[in-house]
Amino acid sequence: MHDDITLTTGRATRVLTERIWPAVHGTSVPLEVEWHALPGEPIPPADGLALAMEPYEVGTPWGPAWGTTWFRLTGTVPPEWAGRTVEAVLDLGFDSSMPGFQAEALVYRPDGTTVKSINPRNQHVPVVDAAVGGERVELFLEAASNPVLLGHDMFRQTQEGDVRTSSRRPLYATRRLDLAVFEAEVHELALDVEVLLELQAELPAGPRRMRVLQALDDALDVLDLQRIGETAAAARAALADVLASPAEASAHQISAVGHAHIDSAWLWPVRETIRKVARTTSSMADLIDRTDDFVYGMSSAQQYAWVKEHRPEVWARVKEAVAKGRFLPLGGMWVESDTVMPSGEALVRQFSQGQRFFEREFGLRSHGVWLPDSFGYSPALPQLVRRAGFDWFFTQKISWNQVNVFPHHTFWWEGIDGSRVLTHFPPMDTYNSRLSGEELSKATRQFREARRATGSIAPVGYGDGGGGTTREMTGKAQRLADLEGSAKVRWEHPDAFFERARTELDAARHGDSAVWVGELYLELHRATLTSQHKTKQGNRRNEQLLVEAEAWAATASARTGADYPYEELDALWQQVLLMQFHDILPGTSVAWVHREAVERHAAVTAGAQDIIERSLRALVGEGDVALRANPAAFAQAGVPALGVGPAQGPTAAASTLTELDGGGYVLANDLVRITLDAAGHVTSAVDLATGRDAVAPGRDANVLQLHQDFPNKWDAWDVDRFYRNSVTDLREAEKVSAAVEGGVAVVRVHRVFSASSLDQVLTLAPGSRTLEVTMATDWHETEKFLKVAFPLDVRAEHVAAETQFGFHQRATHTNTSWEAAKFETSMHRWVLAQEPGFGVGLVNDSVYGYDVTREVSDDGVAPAPGAPDVTTTVRLSLLRAPRFPDPETDQGVQTHRYGLVVGVDTAAATEAGATFGARPRELRGGSAVEPLVAVAGGVTLSAVKLADDRSGDLVVRVYEALGRRASGTVTVAAPVAGARAVSLIEDDLADAVVPVTDGAVTVDLGPFEVRTLRFARA
Repeated sequence: MHDDITLTTGRATRVLTERIWPAVHGTSVPLEVEWHALPGEPIPPADGLALAMEPYEVGTPWGPAWGTTWFRLTGTVPPEWAGRTVEAVLDLGFDSSMPGFQAEALVYRPDGTTVKSINPRNQHVPVVDAAVGGERVELFLEAASNPVLLGHDMFRQTQEGDVRTSSRRPLYATRRLDLAVFEAEVHELALDVEVLLELQAELPAGPRRMRVLQALDDALDVLDLQRIGETAAAARAALADVLASPAEASAHQISAVGHAHIDSAWLWPVRETIRKVARTTSSMADLIDRTDDFVYGMSSAQQYAWVKEHRPEVWARVKEAVAKGRFLPLGGMWVESDTVMPSGEALVRQFSQGQRFFEREFGLRSHGVWLPDSFGYSPALPQLVRRAGFDWFFTQKISWNQVNVFPHHTFWWEGIDGSRVLTHFPPMDTYNSRLSGEELSKATRQFREARRATGSIAPVGYGDGGGGTTREMTGKAQRLADLEGSAKVRWEHPDAFFERARTELDAARHGDSAVWVGELYLELHRATLTSQHKTKQGNRRNEQLLVEAEAWAATASARTGADYPYEELDALWQQVLLMQFHDILPGTSVAWVHREAVERHAAVTAGAQDIIERSLRALVGEGDVALRANPAAFAQAGVPALGVGPAQGPTAAASTLTELDGGGYVLANDLVRITLDAAGHVTSAVDLATGRDAVAPGRDANVLQLHQDFPNKWDAWDVDRFYRNSVTDLREAEKVSAAVEGGVAVVRVHRVFSASSLDQVLTLAPGSRTLEVTMATDWHETEKFLKVAFPLDVRAEHVAAETQFGFHQRATHTNTSWEAAKFETSMHRWVLAQEPGFGVGLVNDSVYGYDVTREVSDDGVAPAPGAPDVTTTVRLSLLRAPRFPDPETDQGVQTHRYGLVVGVDTAAATEAGATFGARPRELRGGSAVEPLVAVAGGVTLSAVKLADDRSGDLVVRVYEALGRRASGTVTVAAPVAGARAVSLIEDDLADAVVPVTDGAVTVDLGPFEVRTLRFARA
């Protein structure tokens, strides 16, 4: 036979697109429409339903950016439609290629109950299953005219990302607002044809493909294109045999779960996310009601809380569906947060706040962490996942890697402490699956654990307000349950998938299971460690302040009986946790989002400070004694950790300042000697005990460097390697001055560059190894990247950077493509380059990104006798200026604090990092305060708080910070009745009673182990 494949597929594609799909709602009558455009922000639904309306004509432009328009639709069912299924078909002016990025609406009945949402690919609204002729129909639409910011011309600079700067011109024009007959048999035919068309495109040449193609031809031969509804059944009959042919026994198994990844803020503000969640959950509740086996999963306790608070009518439907086991609360976190930048304590609160909400509202806990879209995953996460009580971890994002293909799909992920968690990446490389033939074929073809495991997960649905799962997707799943040539699809809870996968991997031979050790580094979106500095600065500040507030409040409760502010702390933590969402903290949202994030962080700061001040006032009492309260986990200024002591403790000799002939200064104390040139750059930083100079010979440190920064795409997200090809050293200083102020050597430098200027204050305090730099930058750059470089006279094959509850080592070389791809990496409070016997650290108060390069002298020979020929240059990433999605990113005054710490190891770097961002508080009162909790040995204190269950028990979290086994003690300076080890979210553990002697317990920790202790107060 001749090859007629393209003839058949072309025919079927056109008939499906131009005849069958339009015939699903081929019989229709227009609805009568009225409207009311709100002048400002959205209003409650009850108020919207009561608005006075004016007549509206279909086709009239509506909706300025971020506006809300209420439509009232009325009509009468024609008598000839009696007994038919009737739906409303509503096209607000959608572009079907962009679900989730434009207009949306939630549909209400007159009594205020919701029906479902409408979106670009989900435009139908059920009205009645068996119509009565003459029946009246009345519906209301709460329509949001969200602007398209990531459209066909991606990454276009726009002012539409903030209601304060957006235009007021209408963005949309309605196309169709009709009452229509739903032709169920035509709809089924459309799905039959679509599934078979997609299937044949993935099949190899052979009998199965040929028979599918012949069946399509046979079906189209009997389909009358002018009488689609009347001949659809005959066409379906011609397809029945090929659709009934069962899949191979070894076919890949797809565990489908309905999904609608909704970013808690991104190209829209938080207030719009609240409505997106209500729209999506309403549609999913409706789809659950209309199907037998479909299950829908949604993460983020915050999103459930929004529905409960703002849309109680939708909340009732969600609770009912959860109770039936069809609506699945996933993830156990407050939001789908970034996991690289939040502190360890913040991640613990993501888990505890999320699980507490799910248990309180639904009586259940999540068993796994669901994070499909975050931008890389911390190597500390496996331990935190396991110690919070979770069994599995799910993501997809690593499939976005620029260079290296990740080698596993179902595997054990091992963290810095040795903990392992069962992890899965869907091999179809998407968290917005449509269950297309291409996706199913890709999952089968790419699945890397096929020797041992039988299946993978498919999150199915349109995200970000695109409507979630559709009835077309559930219809396709029904056909793909057991279809020859395809993977098998079934709706399934992820818990069931992971239980089966665990059994399959456990059956592998010893050592044969797939294991990945260390961070899951995303080879993309590296600039998210720097974009939107004020958002990141607020996060770091408030993480510290809330831990401090908990500690002082717990101490005040134990010592004075003061009420512990549970509600206040929960509310403040929830705000910080929301701001850690993976498009807020990374700095990749529109201007509106980051404007509000800065405001929210300021409010959290004020709230935390108020708790701290109240607690300290209760503790120190009335009086005029000068005191210092130390909020850090290490002693400083003569005051123990979490204690209050006299302000005039022992002090070291004052630092000295010497001006050099020809310009420059020497700053010195008993530990280090720092030399600056006339422009304020560090030319030498000598550790006096060893004589070692931290700065590489012939090089300058603390040199600000400005790069051109215009990535190929994803402006706020990405920095591409070629940015290093263009760099300007900011060497000129407009003014340099110096003085000794209160025993501290101080140098002030003013620089002007490009369109910006900055002021640095360099200080060396008595008894300190840290040259501290405080910097204020009036930033007015475009598409530039500001870094500060420290060329170090250290030959380090690895650097250590703090992560949650420990540190992570990364290679400084680029031996492999995996190492070369990590040209921008993450840190928390410190990064350390060291060789045996000597190390140099950089500490900071609000920096998360850094890079390391190894440089060699031109001839490859050591530059001086006894010196290595390799220089390790560490650079902190300070500011960027991308134009999308926020064209004004970081414009204006930005502040940083960072420090060069000379002659330290990991222990000293850990202490320096912890104290750098937690300076003692000066206050006056009646007396000093002994710490409520003290630690000794190789134990580092992380948190002191009262238990979440409000029992009054004291919770203390400690960890091993140096990557080695440690034994120490934790002592509570208050009467305790007993102690036990608990999970990170304060659940009891089996055999967890810990002996207590005089308020002290012994703690043995493995490398980087985190331990949570609960003390019952006597």
